[in-house]
Amino acid sequence: MRFSVYQVSRKGGREKNEDRMGYCYTRDAGLFALADGMGGHPEGEVASQLALQTLAAMFQRDCKPTLPDPLRFLHEAIIAGHHQLLRYATQRALIDTPRTTIVACLLQGNAAYWAHCGDSRLYLVRGEKLIARTRDHSYSELQQTMNPVMPMPDRFNRNVLFTCLGSPGKPVVDTIGPLLLQTGDRLLLCSDGLWGTVDDAVITEQLASRSIADAVPELVERALRNGGAKSDNVSALAMEWESAEDSSAGISTQQLGEEVFASTIQASVLGSDAPDELDDAEIERSIREINEAIRRSSQQRKM
Repeated sequence: MRFSVYQVSRKGGREKNEDRMGYCYTRDAGLFALADGMGGHPEGEVASQLALQTLAAMFQRDCKPTLPDPLRFLHEAIIAGHHQLLRYATQRALIDTPRTTIVACLLQGNAAYWAHCGDSRLYLVRGEKLIARTRDHSYSELQQTMNPVMPMPDRFNRNVLFTCLGSPGKPVVDTIGPLLLQTGDRLLLCSDGLWGTVDDAVITEQLASRSIADAVPELVERALRNGGAKSDNVSALAMEWESAEDSSAGISTQQLGEEVFASTIQASVLGSDAPDELDDAEIERSIREINEAIRRSSQQRKM
């Protein structure tokens, strides 16, 4: 596999940043994920971090170097994250459970699979067209879907979700795939802080007309401007799929051994000590460290 990645997260007008995102990969598969801790419930930043940690840990355990059933993996890993949140709240005797939305995309071979719970979104842009977008688990989105068949009262706030991780009931997890990727396809995972103030048409146009290194920060800054002083946290992680023959900048997994696992998802819950501003410098440093570890591993195998 070969792909390029760019990610940015900004606190906006909130007291702290409760969004978390990252990715991990083996030689033949990659996992990209973003979670948005929910306000109105305790420790949203812990909820989003725990959800990502659970995904990454299960990916490392099960992907050797591929997964036998990617959709089943995504569903089970997201549900496992939900149970981790319930366990966390029980162990600490919290009155309420930390909650989060999540969206995750798994690349394996030349196909993409994705899953989500809540209103963090995935966009797939090919050429100039929006090929796919996740449908939010919100009453407003449900209203739009059902109105042609069964008109619903026009009273729903887009922020009201009917499912998330950490809620008392079993989460609703939607899965899609496999979808065969083409060279140049762009995938964007983002929190509602982005799509809530930037139209789908603008998101598509930016991803279609600019490199992800230019499009992502522009979209994030536009969302912050549109959101004003009370802007939500805004986070976006984009990936561009490239052919195996492409030797341009990016991450190539061809030289990895079957047991090698690389990840930018932090291994521990940082809680209030987590940085509020995450930009591409963080990911670039991680990529350099990962590539250096891969280089050393390859040299050792040749000796």
